[in-house]
Amino acid sequence: MKRSILLVEDDVLMREFITDYFKKEQWDVYEAENGREALEIFEQAMIDLIVLDIMMPEMDGWSVCRRIRQKSDVPIIIITARTEDDDQIMGFELGADEYVTKPFSPKVLVARAVALMKRTEGTIGRENDILTYGHITVDRRAHSVMVSETLINLSPKEYELLLVFMKHDGQVLSRDYLLNAVWGFDYFGDLRTVDTHVKKLRAKLGSEGRFIRTVIRSGYKFEMES
Repeated sequence: MKRSILLVEDDVLMREFITDYFKKEQWDVYEAENGREALEIFEQAMIDLIVLDIMMPEMDGWSVCRRIRQKSDVPIIIITARTEDDDQIMGFELGADEYVTKPFSPKVLVARAVALMKRTEGTIGRENDILTYGHITVDRRAHSVMVSETLINLSPKEYELLLVFMKHDGQVLSRDYLLNAVWGFDYFGDLRTVDTHVKKLRAKLGSEGRFIRTVIRSGYKFEMES
């Protein structure tokens, strides 16, 4: 399953350099050159992780971090050329999850991002490899799905689609987001691909398919019935 990152960095060369490394590891990368642009992108796209520079024009990283933390617990890695302890303390107090000082290795940054996502998603530790929702049980180690103790056969894309829904429980997900999250930005198909796979996934989940709800003119939402 692809992850998405919002990279907020005003240095063009640095931004391109970091972007290349994340793309090599199959991340979808959204780029912003200042804080205001970052907030606009964050409002429009489903972001799994943010890499945020502190010293930027228009709106600094502290302000961006503070604004995002008012509405989201998305993982945030702060990058900065400043090494003072007070700055690191400030970042953690504002809700940052990691703090990386320049210069740094992009490979190390990607590794930290992957480790942070594993902690956030609960994929470290065997006991967290089993996801349950209603009568749906997903074993991420075996890539298997059971409904009411009956093993069901999902295609790889149907399986990834189910994981995206379970990860974003209660959130409205647009067809564009689902297409990018499961098939990637390089996929040339249209949005009917999403509808077709959602229909097949619902059918295979049987009675538990009711958790996947259609939101008119918006997309889909995965949630329990109220």
